[in-house]
Amino acid sequence: MTDPATYTPPKVWTWNKESGGRFASINRPIAGPTHDKELPVGRHPLQLYSLATPNGVKVTVMLEELLALGHKGAEYDAWLIKIDGNQFGSGFVAVNPNSKIPALMDRSGPKPIRVFESGAILMHLAEKFGALLPTDAAARAECLSWLFWQMGAAPYLGGGFGHFYAYAPTKIEYAIDRFAMEVKRQLDVLDRRLADNEYVAGCDYTIADIAIWPWYGSLAKGVLYGAAEFLSVQEYKNVQRWTDAIAKRPAVQRGRMVNRTWGEPSSQLHERHDAGDFETRTQDKLAASQAAAGA
Repeated sequence: MTDPATYTPPKVWTWNKESGGRFASINRPIAGPTHDKELPVGRHPLQLYSLATPNGVKVTVMLEELLALGHKGAEYDAWLIKIDGNQFGSGFVAVNPNSKIPALMDRSGPKPIRVFESGAILMHLAEKFGALLPTDAAARAECLSWLFWQMGAAPYLGGGFGHFYAYAPTKIEYAIDRFAMEVKRQLDVLDRRLADNEYVAGCDYTIADIAIWPWYGSLAKGVLYGAAEFLSVQEYKNVQRWTDAIAKRPAVQRGRMVNRTWGEPSSQLHERHDAGDFETRTQDKLAASQAAAGA
């Protein structure tokens, strides 16, 4: 390994906003709002404020799965929150003081309930509708263990490996090696589990799969960080099988589209307010409509 430039930490750290890589302009060492901006509210009981990152996809997939199961109370409005400073608006910070997507306002009861952190949102919805979370004590414990495995593991994948491999302003061999090793260990944990189980928590599809798939399924298919070859993801055959099976689910396919602002225009549904929006309001349909109106 080549020797990195010598760095001696100062006695007191100070913020250098020019040294944060791709997201330097929006990262800061303090919390709270930077500007006043109220959030829109639609007509459905559930109001989601999000972006189709892996954490955002968890919740839109969950909501679409609940609707597919016949839970009409899971109808929702999904509002786009771009992580370009909008997450620091006063309205969003009131829903999520951590200024991260996704955030949910449940307005189905007499008093609105805010829920933030994707794992908490999945649990809230699973318990609210009695779905995708086992009730048997042992099965429930297994499901929640894997849910929280994802919550603890993904920062090593995203903020660790993803940052240093794809976003950092300089390539640091030690950092990339350290986090690549950990991500491959995580893939091995998941692959070994899926060798004997159809889904992560056992024989049933649960919120554990919904939480893990957007991160590790995307990684397994080379979508995340373009690191498929680097990490030899094809070696994890059981993860590949599981990833492909979940990707075929219609609710998963719909959930991936919501609040998406990249990729093919036909795959982007910036906001979702009705089930029919998947057929009429994707970016390709909106562009065609605008072109026809201008003709």
